[in-house]
Amino acid sequence: MLAVTLNELRFEYDIHSLVKAFYPAETVKVFQEGTKEFVSDGENPAIAVLFEKTRIRIRVDDSEGETALSSPEEKNVVKNELKQLLYRMLSTKTGRLLPWGSLTGIRPAKIAMQLLEEGRTQEEIRSYMEQTYYCSREKAELAIGIACREKEILKDIHYEQGYSLYVGIPFCPTTCLYCSFTSFPITAWRARVEEYLDALEREMDFVREACRDRVLDSVYIGGGTPTTLEPEQLERLLSRIRETFDFSQVKEFTVEAGRADSITADKLRVLKKYGVTRISVNPQTMNQKTLDLIGRRHTVEQVKEAFYLARQEGFTNINMDLILGLPGEELPEVQHTMEEIKRLSPDSLTVHSLAVKKASRMMQWIEKNGLELLHNTEETISLAARTAQEMNLHPYYLYRQKNMTGNLENVGYAREGCYGLYNILIMEEKQTIMAIGAGTISKAVHPDGRIERCENVKELPLYLEKIDEMIERKRRLLEGV
Repeated sequence: MLAVTLNELRFEYDIHSLVKAFYPAETVKVFQEGTKEFVSDGENPAIAVLFEKTRIRIRVDDSEGETALSSPEEKNVVKNELKQLLYRMLSTKTGRLLPWGSLTGIRPAKIAMQLLEEGRTQEEIRSYMEQTYYCSREKAELAIGIACREKEILKDIHYEQGYSLYVGIPFCPTTCLYCSFTSFPITAWRARVEEYLDALEREMDFVREACRDRVLDSVYIGGGTPTTLEPEQLERLLSRIRETFDFSQVKEFTVEAGRADSITADKLRVLKKYGVTRISVNPQTMNQKTLDLIGRRHTVEQVKEAFYLARQEGFTNINMDLILGLPGEELPEVQHTMEEIKRLSPDSLTVHSLAVKKASRMMQWIEKNGLELLHNTEETISLAARTAQEMNLHPYYLYRQKNMTGNLENVGYAREGCYGLYNILIMEEKQTIMAIGAGTISKAVHPDGRIERCENVKELPLYLEKIDEMIERKRRLLEGV
C-alpha cells in the first residue's frame, strides 16, 4: 500500500488520482493525519502533504518541497499549485513524465474550449496548458484541435433553451470483464422488461411536461445493450419516444446497437422505421482470443456480419468502439484490430483506453494475473489515430477516466457530418441532459452557470419500486432546489 497523509482533507481526489497515475500498480490511500497510523511499505514512497496559510509543503520519502501560494483564497489556484509541486516531485522520484501532466479531470478539451471562448489564440492556449498542467505538446494540441472542432459542431445547438434526452436500457447478453456500467443479464430479467418499459414511460411523460418549453436537440439510447430488447419491445420503446417528444428539431437520434450477438435484421428495421440516424456496432477488439477472455459471447465474424447487415438496412452513420489495453494485447494485436476496422470503414470510431474500475470483474482478474498483461502506450494510441486519419476520420471529442492504463485518453473520430453530437454535449456540459432509466444521471445546466446532477438508483428492482422518487428527483433538479 502507498499511503498519503494530509494535515487537512483538501483536494484528496486530485491527490489520489495524480499519485495513482505515477504508481498504477499500487493501492493508494489518502487519509487525514492523525486518523490512521502512517504506513510505508518497503520501497514505496511515503507522501505527506501539509497545507499552511500561504504555502504548501510536500514530503516524498526523504525529499521535501514547498511552494508559496500566489492566491491562497482562490481554490482553483491552490489546487493547481499543489498539483504542480506534487507532479514535479513524483516525476523526479520516478523519472517519468505523464502525457497529460498534472491534469486529473476527465474533460481536458473543456479547458481549451473555455479559453477559446475567452478569445485566446491557439498558441496562448497551448502555452497555458503546457505551463499550468505540464501537458505534453502533443496532448495540448489534441485538446485544442478537438475544442475548435466542437465549437463549430455545436454552433447551432440550443443551450439554455434546449436539452438532450438519454434513455438507459440496463440489459446485456453477458457482463464484460471490464464493465462497471449498470447492466443485468437479459436471460435473468427477461420477464420484467415490460415492467421496466412501463417505468421508462412514466419518466418520459414527466420529462415531456417539465421540458415543454425547451427544444430537444438530441436523443441517445444506451445501456447496457439496447438491442437485447426483442423487436416488438424496441418497437414499443421507439414508438413511445416518437409519440411523446417533439422531434422537429432533433439533430441526432442514436441507438447503441452494441454487441454483435444482439443485432438482427428485424431489430435494425425497427430502428430504421423510427428514424434512428446513428448506431454503434461495438467489437472492442477484433482478436477472438481477447473477445473470449473479456466475456463477449460472439465471434469476430459476427461483428463483420452485423456491420454489413446494418449497411444493407440503410444505416449510413455507424460507429464502432474499441478498447486499447485489454489483457494480453500489445502492438501486433492492436495492429490486427485496426486493419480489420479499416476494411469495414465505419463512419466514426471511438478509441478507449482501458479504465480499471473497482466495480468490474477486471479488478479480480488483475489480482490474479497482475497489471503486467495490460499494455497501453503512446505507440498503440498513435497507431489508432493514424488509422483513423487514413479512414478520413477526424478527432472530435475527448475524455479521460480515473485509473486509465497508460494515463492516456478516449478519443472519438468521425467523418464530416457523422460526429456524435450527444457525446460532445455530455462532455462539455453546455446543455441540460435529462436521463431516464436505472443507473442514469441527469444533469441540469442552469443559466447562472451552475451544474447540478441527480442519479436514478442502479438496482433494477429498486428503480421499479421507487420510480415516483426518481421523477421527484428530476423535478427538484430542474427547479434548482
